[in-house]
Amino acid sequence: MKKINLNITYVLLLALFLGFTACESDDDSSTPSETLPPLTTGSANFSKYVSLGNSLTSGYSDGALFRAAQENSFPNILAQQFAMVGGGSFVQPLTNDNFGGLALAGNRIADPRLVTTGGAPEPLEEVIGPVTVTTDIALNNPMGPFNNMGVPGARSFHLLAPGYGNIMNLPNNANPYFVRMTGSTPDASVLELSMAQAPTFFSLWIGNNDVLGYALSGGDGTSPITDQPTFDFAISTLITTLTSQGAQGVVGNIPYVTDIAHFTTVPHNPLDPSNPDFGPQIPMLNSIFGALNQVYVALGQPDRAIVFSETEASSVVIRDESLTDISAQITAALNASPTFPAFLAQFGLPPEAAPLVAALLGNTYGQTRQATAEDLFVLPSSSIIGEVNEDYAAILIGQGLPAALAGQFAVEGITLPLVDKWVLIPSEQAEIRAAVDGFNATIQAAASQTGLAFVDANALLSELNSTGIASGSFVLTSELVTGGMFSLDGVHLTSRGYAVAANEFMKAIDATYGSNFEASGNLVNVGEYPTNYSPTLQ
Repeated sequence: MKKINLNITYVLLLALFLGFTACESDDDSSTPSETLPPLTTGSANFSKYVSLGNSLTSGYSDGALFRAAQENSFPNILAQQFAMVGGGSFVQPLTNDNFGGLALAGNRIADPRLVTTGGAPEPLEEVIGPVTVTTDIALNNPMGPFNNMGVPGARSFHLLAPGYGNIMNLPNNANPYFVRMTGSTPDASVLELSMAQAPTFFSLWIGNNDVLGYALSGGDGTSPITDQPTFDFAISTLITTLTSQGAQGVVGNIPYVTDIAHFTTVPHNPLDPSNPDFGPQIPMLNSIFGALNQVYVALGQPDRAIVFSETEASSVVIRDESLTDISAQITAALNASPTFPAFLAQFGLPPEAAPLVAALLGNTYGQTRQATAEDLFVLPSSSIIGEVNEDYAAILIGQGLPAALAGQFAVEGITLPLVDKWVLIPSEQAEIRAAVDGFNATIQAAASQTGLAFVDANALLSELNSTGIASGSFVLTSELVTGGMFSLDGVHLTSRGYAVAANEFMKAIDATYGSNFEASGNLVNVGEYPTNYSPTLQ
């Protein structure tokens, strides 16, 4: 089978993209029918504002941390509004350029940002050519203290961890983004550096990474969900400490990660029979799987049958670890079949190859099924579905299969089931949802007990995913590239999305502290913030 490049993720017209960025008009202003009241702070004291969190606090966007997006981080937007009523300066650990990426003593350790020219997100260097990453954590870190203490990749308990910003603890026990922020106190924690500034007001939005790592890895176990007691201790310690000197604040909860574009963009059924590299292969594929499907029926597992339609889009084949492993039964059934050697002859295999192929089919399809709409696929799966897995093909060749046949049995999502890291099956989604519910209960209870303002980011993202979020004359949606809310990595927000978040934080502050950002017309106009940055921005 030839390699199949399905190009399943995006079919966008460049002209459409250039004229449409999730809005019909960026003019979100209107002439008020009556005079608005002056802006007041209520009981809030914004004179020293410090923000703590992870990548969503730092301004991370398009798969990287870069200067323009940092300048539009939601805490920086808040600080600009706070400055109108006595808020002080707000310092961020800005990167050196708009390429994004990180280096360590001249060696790249994080890649530049993603960009789009109207279609699928692409690495910056595939569009403009090679660039030099100039933000080097060993050579040119900025000077603090920093009001924005958002650290990309941080989990809740990392904000308490001493040495998390010590370059000597890389790569396993430190974070390169936090290394840039610790200066002469490399073992100080995020919380310690925050408290050293004696904040009068803080924002805390943490916890996404406590479940996100598990989700991004398809629930394959390489990045476990943080356990509830550890999370509870971290949140309790953070809020108790931050409020211990009388600081006021606002906290946000955790969205269901399965509501974000990273998991909702790739369809479960991308195999189009009109694709010239796939459609002609369907009869042969159905012939191969026909023999296997008979075994499934005989074993009482008809739901595992694999059939590709010649008229409609078909689902990919996945490995589902929640299924009973029937590898041995498949192998035994095929070896016992008197017609199996004749079946293999049509592929040019001699009868003596029957045991090898029977074992291959058993081991490959013992825990597989075709995907359903209930399965969610991580965004990077779009680049491998329909492609020959050359490493697996080489293994099959090493076991004695001819190269052409090995390639036919190594097509990702078709003859080679997608492994766990590419898909979140329903049971894994349930694990994530249960963890988020538990974490959010902790966050909300802690906010309530200490009288802090509370932002229900979970409800906001659920609204985005179901109906979109209306603002002025446009509607933000969860669509990648054109939706306006999610940046090109499908996980983090666009600058416009961060402006939406800033407004939600101000509304929560109004409700708790009696300020009037909303009533006075001092929420920001989200239409003034970009959704995508030009590849040529340096």
